[in-house]
Order: sequence, then structure tokens, then C-alpha cells
Amino acid sequence: MKRILADVRAFGVQFMRSRVGAFFAIAFPIILILLFGAIFSGGGSTKVPIYVQDLSDSPMSYNFTAALNATTVLEVRTIPKGEEILTYIRDHSLNTALRIPADFQTKILANQSVNVTLYGDPTQSSYGIAYAAVNGAATQFNFEIARARPIVLPETQTIAARNLKFIDLFLPGVIGLTVLTSPLFGMTNVCAEYRTRKFFKFLATTRLSKGEWLASKVIWYSFLMLVSTAIMFAVERLVFGGVAVITPIAILLIIAGTFQFTSLGMILGMYVRDTETAAAVANAIGFPMMFLAGSFFPVDTMPPALQVVARVLPLTYVNEGLRATMVFGNDATALLYLGITMVIGVVLFIIPAKALSWKSK
Repeated sequence: MKRILADVRAFGVQFMRSRVGAFFAIAFPIILILLFGAIFSGGGSTKVPIYVQDLSDSPMSYNFTAALNATTVLEVRTIPKGEEILTYIRDHSLNTALRIPADFQTKILANQSVNVTLYGDPTQSSYGIAYAAVNGAATQFNFEIARARPIVLPETQTIAARNLKFIDLFLPGVIGLTVLTSPLFGMTNVCAEYRTRKFFKFLATTRLSKGEWLASKVIWYSFLMLVSTAIMFAVERLVFGGVAVITPIAILLIIAGTFQFTSLGMILGMYVRDTETAAAVANAIGFPMMFLAGSFFPVDTMPPALQVVARVLPLTYVNEGLRATMVFGNDATALLYLGITMVIGVVLFIIPAKALSWKSK
């Protein structure tokens, strides 16, 4: 253990001397928090999915669902009738959902008012879009059915586990992005440099084993990511007045994600020809993952083909797990994604652990 800690300390000093490494680990995520927090704190508009539980299952409710689809800003998806809607929302970490009551058609035919309930988090831009679209659809429906007399009346319920602001919802994605960039880019470059400059052969003259060398890198990047997260959390609180809570599961996800992408960086760095190629390969893998894994916007707002791609990206499970525990309080889903991340990390770690040789050419 002393050798591991000694290597962690030596590597940490070397890493922090690199301006590029320090920038991506500390400054870059702070810049993202400040930039995107300032730009998007007012929200935006885009086509968003809305999950509808139609308890009426009648021609009238079908017409109302069709009116929602006709708004062109909502994509209607179905919640099974037998599900308890609040449980379903929590278990699936949904942003918006609509419940159409069982007596929907009966009350309309009796010329009575009926409420449809919109569940959502008012701090998210997608909620504002859904609320406006549901009201628009209700107005159109009322006009067609009762000549504009209010028959269908939307009501709302908040589903967020905490009273969060936009920046609180943005923070998990930036944390996930940082967990990707620093370990992946850093370890790809380190392994490529050690191999091309024959540093591994020098390590063969020391008492440090391959396993200890690999473990020291994971420990260093885990420590660095926790420090970076603490700084981002402080900036979010002090600059934007955020109220997000870093939960124990979130900390475990950060460590597991760091382990995962450190291992991936080791693999890339061991099989490229030089540091320039290492940087190109890391960019080719890392940058698409930044935008396709839901760091900046929910995966379920993407086109279906891109959603399929997102579900096979390891960063997706880090991002979604952090949102589940930090935003929705859905620790069960977060634990599932933590398990997936750990399994991927172990598989990725085994490859360089088996392939690494102090005699690498």
C-alpha cells in the first residue's frame, strides 16, 4: 500500500504540473457551470416526451391524446393503466407525465368539467413546454366539444424529489462529463507516453508491481474527480444559489465512473502508436459520448436511433444514475446504474491488467 500511495503522490504532482490536465480536471467544468448556467437558466423550448396514463381508454380520451400529438411539440408515450402513476414516474425518472381519469368520457358526455393531471418538475424547461401544450390541447378540445366552455381543465402536481433550480438539474451532467474527460484523456496520454518513451521498462527496475501502478492511477483520478465535484458543487451553491445534494450513491457513481473511464483510457493508450494518435483516438471516442450520453439534455428527447446509441454508451449510466439520485431521489435506479457502471469498469480494467507488461515496446 505504501508503494501505491507513493506512486499516487508522484503521479499527482506530475499531473498538476500539466496545465492541460489541471484545466480539464478543475477549470473546464467550472467554466461549463458558469456558461451554461448563465445561458440556459431561463429555459428553452424543444420537442419533449410526455407519458400519458389513459385510465378512461375511450374515444374521447383518444381524441384528447391525438390533440396532444397535434401540438407538434409533444411526443406522447404510454403508461400502462395498471401502474400507480407516482411510483411509475419515480421508478422511470420521468420528467413529465399526464393522467387522464377513468370518468373522462362520462363527464364530458354529461357536460361536466373533468380534470386531467400534469405531473412534472417546474424547474425544467420541458415542463413549461408540456404545460403550455396540454393547455393548448385542452382549449382546442373544449372549443370542439363545448364551444369553448371549459370542460377539460388541466391541473398540475410537482414530481421533483426536491425543490430544484435549473442549475441543480444541469449539475449531474457536468459531473458526468468531468468524470469522462479527465480520466479518459489523461490515462490515454499517460499510457501512450509511458510505452513510447520506454518508461515501463524503467518501472521494471522498481518494486512497484503492475497492479499497484494501475491501482495508483485509479486512486489519483478518483481523488481528483471528488475534489473537482466539490468545487463544482461550491460554485453552484455560491454563484447560482443551487440546492442540489450530493448523495452517498452519487459519490459512489463518481468513483465507479472514474474507475471505468480510467480503465478505458489505459486500454486506448496501450494500443496506439504514439501520443498524437492517443489524443486523436480519445477525442474520437470521448467527444461523441459527451453529447450522446445525456450530459446536456435528457436522452429521451433524442431521436429514437440516437437513443439506441446512447443506451450502449457507458457515460449514459453515470449521467442517468446521478440524475436519478440527485434529482428524483430514485436510489433504486441509481443503484442499478451503479452496478452496471461497476461491471463495465471491472471488465475494462481486466484488459490492461492482463495486457500491461514492463517490457512493453
